[in-house]
Amino acid sequence: MDRARKLLQRRTSYEPLDGGSEDPIGETIEHPQQERFSWIDYSVFVLLGVAMLWAWNMFLAAAPYFQHRFESSEKLLRNFQSAELSVSTVGNLGSMIILTKLQKGASYPKRIMTSLAINIVAFTLLALSTKVFLRVSADVYFGFLMVIVFAASLATGLCQNGVFAYVSSFGREEYTQGIMTGQGIAGVLPCIAQIVSVLSVAEKETNEGAPQTPSTSAFAYFLTATAISTASLVAFAYLLSRHGTRQHPKQTLSASDDTEEDHHHDAPRGSVPLTLLFRKLFWLSGAVFLTFAITMVFPVFTAQITSVRPIQSAPRLFQPASFIPLAFLFWNIGDLLGRVAPAVPAFSLTSHARLLFLLSVARVVFIPMYYLCNLGGHGAVIKSDSFYLFLVQILFGFTNGLLGSNCMMGFVEYVEVEEREAAGGFMSLCLVAGLTVGSFLSFLAAGSP
Repeated sequence: MDRARKLLQRRTSYEPLDGGSEDPIGETIEHPQQERFSWIDYSVFVLLGVAMLWAWNMFLAAAPYFQHRFESSEKLLRNFQSAELSVSTVGNLGSMIILTKLQKGASYPKRIMTSLAINIVAFTLLALSTKVFLRVSADVYFGFLMVIVFAASLATGLCQNGVFAYVSSFGREEYTQGIMTGQGIAGVLPCIAQIVSVLSVAEKETNEGAPQTPSTSAFAYFLTATAISTASLVAFAYLLSRHGTRQHPKQTLSASDDTEEDHHHDAPRGSVPLTLLFRKLFWLSGAVFLTFAITMVFPVFTAQITSVRPIQSAPRLFQPASFIPLAFLFWNIGDLLGRVAPAVPAFSLTSHARLLFLLSVARVVFIPMYYLCNLGGHGAVIKSDSFYLFLVQILFGFTNGLLGSNCMMGFVEYVEVEEREAAGGFMSLCLVAGLTVGSFLSFLAAGSP
């Protein structure tokens, strides 16, 4: 525990440097009255990170159940996942654009609590849909599902905008790293649950060959998302009781300025021009955009690549029903390790914005690597599952987590103290924009041989 604390407390946050320029000698400038690190606060931000992406991963994990609900419609069975992806990313991006514009007088804690409340309602309804109204047509259920997906995407936008803005007011990069770690955890756990469910239950198939997931399992999936959101709401309410709304980061004030500081915390916030934030955060915003745009090809390839072992003689873990979620698990393990890695000084690149941008561009090398694997069952150039799982999936995931975390942790170094909250929302917008652009470009990869 002491070693972990030292890693997370290895450095202090930067003060703004000449309007956001990098320190030419690479030294940190310590905040004279920086707030002490708290494991309680860190744990809450980890939980908020889990809640932020748990909903999306629940949709992925529940794909077999949705296949069962849409088995009567070949068109819906073929396209519902693409529809989920499009509705989610467009809804998320649209909400992020609007929220980023609405900076003046914004209450970021209210946005966080609203997002969690929306998720609680949405996933409670989705859980109930596995027990009632089971005889509705596939078209009606598809419409219902798209409404739930859209609501969840709005909640994700609210949560991303609110959490990254709120955490910036603490002035501690460790808390932002905690959020990114929580997001990684949200990717790992559903994959494990899916693999366990496949291996522990005898596989059943529909007439069309789509695997079925019992409604009880789907009910548990969705109810878990409700529980995570509820726990996050309670934890965040406790965090607010400890720190308040924190509309502005604490300033370095003398004892005689306490009254002025209290008044400053209650003052309405002004609007920071996006053009100003773009100039100050050009390299970091570009890096986070490219990182997640390139990342969005991995779900398409992962869903199509199978083991190089013959299906007839392969163990159950290497059968497509379990090998595909296993590949997702390896990618998410790499992503989680990458999100944790900036706690080690050697992997902290927050002071090197241009390097982060160049590394994000270099990640395109992973795209041709997927074509060396058993894509679509047509045979692999490199006939090794280890090459695919360890060198492609884990490394691709690791670079995503590493670059994404460094970008989202480091932006506070390049803006003024009063610009941090707006900058947090702006960086979240760039992240979601990258996901949206990447999701549409991924269809090109899906259609390629």
